Amino acid sequence: MATNQPSAIGGKNPEDPEDLLPEDSILSLDEYLEMHAAVGHRTRYEILYRLVHSGEMSPKELEEAINVDDSTLHYHLNKLVDVGLIEKRQRTERGQDGLYTYYRATVFGEVTLSEGVDELIRGEQEFEEMYDSTANS
Repeated sequence: MATNQPSAIGGKNPEDPEDLLPEDSILSLDEYLEMHAAVGHRTRYEILYRLVHSGEMSPKELEEAINVDDSTLHYHLNKLVDVGLIEKRQRTERGQDGLYTYYRATVFGEVTLSEGVDELIRGEQEFEEMYDSTANS
């Protein structure tokens, strides 16, 4: 969301958006943009939302929670893993044979969700007049 407030870089917005990144940034601007683009898809947003708010989940739990088929779920899980918003973990369960797969949100996933789409949704009430086309007509 654009604001009229200056950035923290010398009190003005840099000419090149890449200059917004800290000098020792671990991610490139393109990587940040890929993260935000990934949550722009409803299924991926719902997956990330569940993992941030419910904690670690298995594919089966996610499949049931968001009512999506297995192949679609895994496609979107892989996209979220690829951009670094979630991570895949495998472990053995006590008394069970084999490895079980679980997914959980990364710090980047939590921040992207809570400071991105969720923040826009929360801010809608605050900016209701801007969205109301009938106000001041």
